[in-house]
Amino acid sequence: MPKKIPEETRQRAVRLVLDHLEEYPNLTTACQTVAARLGFGTESLRRWVRQAQVDAGARDGLTTNDLERIRKLERENRELREANAILRDAGGFLRRGTRPPTPLILGFIEEQRSFGRSVGSICTVLRQQGVPVAERTYRAWKHAQPSHRDIDDAHLIEAIRAARVNDEGEATPESMYGRRKMTALLRRQGLTVSSRRVDRLMRELGIKGLVRGRGVRTTVPDSASTRAPDLLDRDFTAAAPNQRWVADFTYVRTWAGFVYVAFVIDCFSRAIVGWHAATTKTTPLVTTALRMALWRRDRAGHRVGDGLVHHSDAGAQFTSVSFAETLGLEGIAASIGSVGDALDNALAESTIGLFKNEAIRDGSPFRTGPLRTIDDVEWATAAWVEWFNARRLHSTLGNVPPEEFEADYYADLETSHHPVLTPA
Repeated sequence: MPKKIPEETRQRAVRLVLDHLEEYPNLTTACQTVAARLGFGTESLRRWVRQAQVDAGARDGLTTNDLERIRKLERENRELREANAILRDAGGFLRRGTRPPTPLILGFIEEQRSFGRSVGSICTVLRQQGVPVAERTYRAWKHAQPSHRDIDDAHLIEAIRAARVNDEGEATPESMYGRRKMTALLRRQGLTVSSRRVDRLMRELGIKGLVRGRGVRTTVPDSASTRAPDLLDRDFTAAAPNQRWVADFTYVRTWAGFVYVAFVIDCFSRAIVGWHAATTKTTPLVTTALRMALWRRDRAGHRVGDGLVHHSDAGAQFTSVSFAETLGLEGIAASIGSVGDALDNALAESTIGLFKNEAIRDGSPFRTGPLRTIDDVEWATAAWVEWFNARRLHSTLGNVPPEEFEADYYADLETSHHPVLTPA
């Protein structure tokens, strides 16, 4: 089994930090983010990045204090723009020394709230213009008449919106959830809610879940190669982690050309245990993804033992002599699906379909802009894989994330091996 981090994986982590360093207040924060997504130690990654910067002569740029001052000025500027917008919308409504009727004031606040402006900011501007009004007055008026159902609906609407948009107003990955997964997410947050109610509220809000697109086959069989037998026979389940892995790769269009992304998925938890991106779809593409999977499992303290089956389709990359040698050296049994069988590697193809639909499509919350080069694909993929494993709810797992599902398995295993002894 691998004892050190693959060189390709280490270089990719350094590149991700350098390419996105300006998006964070300091190098430590950037390293912590990338390290969490790729499974590295933060200090190790920071040491690699600093060395890379020294080697490239690129240790210059804005300081942390400069960035903080810019953010503060932008925040103050944003608050001033909001206050000016409120004053502009008020028009002749504000008259210094004359307080408008309370219903008119509350109606104005309600209108401004529909533009996304906070009650606190609106009330502050009104008080500065000689119209004393407290936030609690508005909130009391808002909740004076509604029924219990209306109040409950309002709480659920806020919970749904909070799940879909973060504090910066950006869409979260959970914004792709439909009725079923949103219901499961709200229940995990401690809310008692039915799927019918969530469905009704999402329809009223005009919210729909993301619909998966059609898959595209990327691997091409090699008719001249000797293929391993199909050891899974369409059974993509496992009794424990590290028993059955499935693998496949797909392509992504960028401005610079095609980028190919390979994945390795554990059948037990659906966790993505390894991935790799490259500009060519050769054997090293899938070999590096496999080595990353072995390293990650080893680092997590769950080293792969004897009996692991690696399943893929009959693509030339997986039937090559080089890849077969890699599996043999690691003691992994090869399994190849039958040619022409649409379900020969259904689990991997399903995961790739989610990847294309959730991470790569236009408007994805994991993209910061157009996909220009492989660096943009790697950045989006790293963020999506982290969310997929740690937070995404999987219906086949009882609506829990893969990492939580595996953690529960190992916790149960530990409990059964260490029974609690009662005093005699």
